[in-house]
Amino acid sequence: MKYLLLGLLMLTIAANVSANTNRDLVNQTLDALHHNASVADFDAYFNLYHDSAVFIGTDASEVWTKEAFKAYAKPHFDKGKGWTYHPRDRHIYFSPDNNVAWFDELLDNKGLGETRGTGVLIKTGSDWKLTQYHLTIPIPNALAGAVADQVRAMQ
Repeated sequence: MKYLLLGLLMLTIAANVSANTNRDLVNQTLDALHHNASVADFDAYFNLYHDSAVFIGTDASEVWTKEAFKAYAKPHFDKGKGWTYHPRDRHIYFSPDNNVAWFDELLDNKGLGETRGTGVLIKTGSDWKLTQYHLTIPIPNALAGAVADQVRAMQ
């Protein structure tokens, strides 16, 4: 019985260490994403995305494959103009097998103010790769009706 309890304790500790390592790696991946975009490092930025990745921007028309997003970003990055978002208040969640992570984070941006990033990462070997990133502008409920009216007027 003593050995069974010791074994269960060791498994619990190992699972917690693995979860903390994965959480740290996902945080590092997301922090690198924002840093690489801010310094317009094209290769480092897009190496964080899985080949099957999709980027969803703030405009309803912005649903880009990795290749389409690269084509959009390349001229900007070539001019040294990336985009700077400062992450805060990030939450990360994992699938039971710890091979899929999803997150939400609030971001601060000079031009847009408070934004929100959400997305999904998959574990590929020892790395985490983004398979989806979605950038939104949270709208306070008190303004939602007026904003919706403005969007409808533009359609």
